[in-house]
Amino acid sequence: MMRWITTFGLVLALSACGAVYHSPKVRDGVVDGTRVRVVPIDAETTRLANRSTYRPRGLPSVFTTGAGGGSGLRTGGAAPQPVLTASARPGPLESRLPPNAAPGPYTIGISDVVLLATPRSNDSVTELTGLLAAQNARQGYTVQDDGAIAIPNVGRVRIAGMTVEEAENALFQRLVESQIDPTFSLEIAEFNARRVAVGGAVGKPGVVPVALSPLYLDEALATAGGINVADEEYAAIRIYRDGTLYQIPLSAFNARSDHRRIRLVNGDSVFVDTEYDLGQAQDYFEQQIALANFRSSQRQAALGALSTEIAIRRNALTEARQNYLARADLGAIKRDHAYITGEVKTQSRFTLPFEQQSTLADALFEAAEGVPVFTGNVRQIYVLRASNNPAEFGAVTAWHLDAGNAANFTLAAQFELRPNDVIFVAEQPVTRWNRVIRQITPSLITTSISAASN
Repeated sequence: MMRWITTFGLVLALSACGAVYHSPKVRDGVVDGTRVRVVPIDAETTRLANRSTYRPRGLPSVFTTGAGGGSGLRTGGAAPQPVLTASARPGPLESRLPPNAAPGPYTIGISDVVLLATPRSNDSVTELTGLLAAQNARQGYTVQDDGAIAIPNVGRVRIAGMTVEEAENALFQRLVESQIDPTFSLEIAEFNARRVAVGGAVGKPGVVPVALSPLYLDEALATAGGINVADEEYAAIRIYRDGTLYQIPLSAFNARSDHRRIRLVNGDSVFVDTEYDLGQAQDYFEQQIALANFRSSQRQAALGALSTEIAIRRNALTEARQNYLARADLGAIKRDHAYITGEVKTQSRFTLPFEQQSTLADALFEAAEGVPVFTGNVRQIYVLRASNNPAEFGAVTAWHLDAGNAANFTLAAQFELRPNDVIFVAEQPVTRWNRVIRQITPSLITTSISAASN
């Protein structure tokens, strides 16, 4: 019995002096030539530690570059110039008025430009990227050939054929689905889809847009620079609508207000004719139709070329991103790391993320999978950071987090990591004792058997 007690006491003495089990720990002062300064982590020291200069590594530009923003539409050149023919002087002109038009409320069409205004926000997750203005962020969007507008972070929303109110409802739904603040206003900035062509003896031949308010004949002529004729008696205003030609003698137009207030609709062509014959007006309308078809075919070809260009650029960006990610997986890209050791579930190397700071809590609960309750001492969590000052080579600051009070874990979520930080979690005192017992038990059994045999 005395031998058992002597043997056990000897082993305990060996364990007490460290001959059996060595447990890593952090000591304040100069230890084995290393000068260690232990600093408790609190709100003030956390701010002090975070002041050390560190700029997270950034992703290459291929991850922020879009495939759009190319050189724009390229057409095949200018359209051919229209040619009008003269006709002989006829007899007195008669009025042939078009039927009254009631097209209903304005509906948004292809090539219209809508203006979307949203409250300016400092939160990059909830704002629509690229919107401009003073109090509100504003951006114009062109309704494309498929009837949709493309909004960053939302996608394509089809609004062609809708009234402004219907388009607002559709956009509201998409913004809610995209988890973006649906506070916005919508208005039409440019009316390009519905137009009336005005030509002949006017100051500025061209096209006049049909906007929200009705467009009347006298307004269209005024927009085109007004009527410019020398002989009112033989001049006429001719309107081409849906394959039918109507005419109003200029004298009747000037004399009667109901002739001036004829409502025009999309696709109408107005020609002020001074050559006395419907033939010239008919030629003009046919030329307008041919020119419109020519421009449409040019636009389709340009859109096809632009789509091909964007697809090539998008494929190049995708390939560059994949190559970068492959090099990162193979370790060919330089990264910043912190290291986790001690009483954690997984001792590992923690890679600091791109373009944002990482905290002690991120490393503990993401890479280390937390502190084991039975072995890790939450009162002894350290971040060991070597000094960058050459005059203090070898000096280490041990930032000490005492999480015995669980509320101090909030400091871990604020304490920012730096490259080459070492996170160390000490063991529980009972864990150290348990490991001593596990190491000395085989020696104790061997000594006891030997004593019994003697």
